[in-house]
Amino acid sequence: MRKIFIVSSIVVTALLLLWSYFWLPALFGFVIIGPVIGMGIQDMVQKKQSIKRNFPIVGRLRYVFEDMRPKIQQYFVESDTDGSPINRNDRSVIYQRAKKQVDTTPFGTQLNVYAEGYEWMSHSIVPLDFHSMDHSPRVVVGNKDCKQPYSASLLNVSAMSFGSLSGNAVEALNSGAKIGGFAHNTGEGGISPLHVKNGGDLIWQIGTGYFGARDEGGNFSPEAFRKNALRPEVKMIELKLSQGAKPGHGGILPAKKNTPEIAAIRNVKPGTTVFSPPFHSAFKTPREMVLFIKQLRDLSGGKPVGFKLCLGRKSEFISICKAMVELDTYPDFITVDGGEGGTGAAPPEFSNFVGMPLLDGLAFVDNMLKGFDIRKHVRIIASGKILTGFHMIRAIALGADMCNSARAMMMAIGCIQALECNKNTCPTGVATQDPSLVRGLDIDDKKVRVANFHKYTIESFVELLAASGLDNHRKLNRHQISRRVFMNEIKTLEEIYPSIPVGSMLRDVPEQYKKSCESGSADKF
Repeated sequence: MRKIFIVSSIVVTALLLLWSYFWLPALFGFVIIGPVIGMGIQDMVQKKQSIKRNFPIVGRLRYVFEDMRPKIQQYFVESDTDGSPINRNDRSVIYQRAKKQVDTTPFGTQLNVYAEGYEWMSHSIVPLDFHSMDHSPRVVVGNKDCKQPYSASLLNVSAMSFGSLSGNAVEALNSGAKIGGFAHNTGEGGISPLHVKNGGDLIWQIGTGYFGARDEGGNFSPEAFRKNALRPEVKMIELKLSQGAKPGHGGILPAKKNTPEIAAIRNVKPGTTVFSPPFHSAFKTPREMVLFIKQLRDLSGGKPVGFKLCLGRKSEFISICKAMVELDTYPDFITVDGGEGGTGAAPPEFSNFVGMPLLDGLAFVDNMLKGFDIRKHVRIIASGKILTGFHMIRAIALGADMCNSARAMMMAIGCIQALECNKNTCPTGVATQDPSLVRGLDIDDKKVRVANFHKYTIESFVELLAASGLDNHRKLNRHQISRRVFMNEIKTLEEIYPSIPVGSMLRDVPEQYKKSCESGSADKF
């Protein structure tokens, strides 16, 4: 028996060794590879995370590192910014609101409240009941010459063209605007079928290339303009003089992004790099510019028409104000963009060193309109890194009536600040025309996130108003925001940006503006 047992054991062992030699690698391979294949399929069919959809398996590493980051950073000195275009704290707020997640922060403030530049608003010992306030405040845009005034949300999508953004991104933004009842600025690339497909309100922007309003030579065409301006989706029209990220530079559409579809919308040759001139050909002087705005309003059937600019020479804006007063003709709104504004592509010198920052430009424009006693005719829109409810509070306290946001809206639809906007390789499908990457951005999922971000940011704004004891955003002023300007010195925005009396630019010009006012003329920039 013992011999039989030994022989049997040897035979069984030999058979097991042979089986393991030939079959175990395959078995172990299946055990390891099978789940990976399953995860890859799951990544490709899910619609909530563009990175995982475009880059199955590998894209998961992004979320692993994102989860590890706060745990690693707690061992290091924290600061307000981590060197990226939007600081870590604001990014978290945007993502949480877009995804409808818990909008709270553990363990108190993560900012250095004693650092220069730290800002805060004054609250009241007797705050108002947030729940009893208007959670959807709006402002009417349209002056005495406007026949179709528009009731606008206090927060809207800032200008981003189809071309710089993908078709899916444009459609998600416009659909989100439709859901949330706010406006979507087309950017200077013209009105595409994707802008009107879902019926969201549009602010049609016209730049120096006059896309959608040009003839074959690239000049402004009243007929082409009128055709688009009369579209029912177009609620406001914005003439772009300059943008904060590259004032005085003009726009660029890289050849890789200039698809036949985009070329047809812009009336340009596909596959070529398209440069928008840095200046307008439809007018040469402030007076001509004001009359051009009047022409646009008339051609549109009386819709609100305004202009957008990043402040440069103060005398040139004063020249525009003088032309308005002399002609008794005013834009319905002025969009003030800051030098910190974003773009898909610009020379670093322009992005970093050209253009007045938003807060400085905003305070100056508000002062000038009041100084020339024309503020009552013009609404002011603030644009330039408006990301949170506090940013809205600060902008409106400085003189804005409403705000536009671009970067936050992009992040709501999945932007991770990969900084690939100018290469047509955006991994989330937001800023690319590559079909293989665009497919990763699911419109139905992202449009809800856009609407969520808008809703909860507006609610945050209203809740801050309630905390300050104010029942209306129009009661905000520069006294209510404070800034640490030095380690032991604090000033309000009123002290940093002093207001001027209404009508003072028409009588006794304040000393700080005399030189610029003397240089300004309605007949030249």
